[in-house]
Amino acid sequence: MGDDRWSAEHSANVRRVAAEAGPQPGQAWATMTSGSTGAPRILLREAASWAASFAAITGLLELTPEDSVYLPAPAASSLSLFSVAHAFAAGFSLVLPRGHTVSASDLADATVFHGTPSALRSIVEAGGGPRLRAALVGGADLDPRLRRRAEDLGIRVVSYYGAAELSFVAADAGDGLRGFPGVEVALRDGELWVSSPYLASHSLSPGGPFRRDEAGWATVGDRAEWVDGRLELRGRADDAILTAAATVIPAEVEAALRGIAGVADAVVFGYPAEGVGALVSAVVEPEAAHPLPSSTELRRLAALTLAPAHIPRRWFEVAELPRTVTGKPARTEIVRRVLAGEVDHVAK
Repeated sequence: MGDDRWSAEHSANVRRVAAEAGPQPGQAWATMTSGSTGAPRILLREAASWAASFAAITGLLELTPEDSVYLPAPAASSLSLFSVAHAFAAGFSLVLPRGHTVSASDLADATVFHGTPSALRSIVEAGGGPRLRAALVGGADLDPRLRRRAEDLGIRVVSYYGAAELSFVAADAGDGLRGFPGVEVALRDGELWVSSPYLASHSLSPGGPFRRDEAGWATVGDRAEWVDGRLELRGRADDAILTAAATVIPAEVEAALRGIAGVADAVVFGYPAEGVGALVSAVVEPEAAHPLPSSTELRRLAALTLAPAHIPRRWFEVAELPRTVTGKPARTEIVRRVLAGEVDHVAK
């Protein structure tokens, strides 16, 4: 399965990697990490690596065979393909998208949603669905305000942290991320490692962040810490911005910016600057219901929760962040557009 938004080059690369790999005995599923350009990374899984978590997800969402689960992300994504496999095992029905945007016709019969925060935002802004009662949200950080808006519409939200390589690692039913059933989590110098029955077997492509040690523990390079018994993510080490005397983790700044009224989403990166290494910079997507504050006001509001070195020095605005086919912000493309001068500064 592919996606009609893939470029011809990307589609050809996917087919080439799969063809060169040949038969993979014992593997039930081949999934792709998010992204729409460059060399594809295809991950292989045994059937049990997903089936082992079906009961936990059924319990979290209180799924029954009468439910219809809406999957707005492409079926080629690991997020949607998991629910396809789950539906075959558990007997609930699926609602697959007719297009690339959330529509009222898609939502008419759905009782449960599984997708990204971006898709949930579209559902909330459309007023929810007439039968929608629960949402399983992954793929990116969930803004607490968006969770509250969904719950105000009668949608119970369960968000989770995971990765295509790791599957489910931790879930949040409203009181913070806690370890997913069956998963052990260890922090090694701040890097998150997991021991889990849900891990992918291996990748068909070289490189990538997926690593395993001799004992079978695995990581994708995400950083985290335990705070009051809850897991708080700190982004990936290779995303860190070195600016003057500080090291800034973009995920921490992005989470703070999403808490500002008028900011729907944000991508933070290092803008190259001589002498200091990089300037912390942000590209923000405005909320539909609130005007975007000026850059001066954004700095003031960011300073309420961020240390001075973490406050973005440069602010850029796009009507809508470019995203991967699964709904994550397309970070590489966003930064390319900024550096090419294709993105406007936020008004002062």
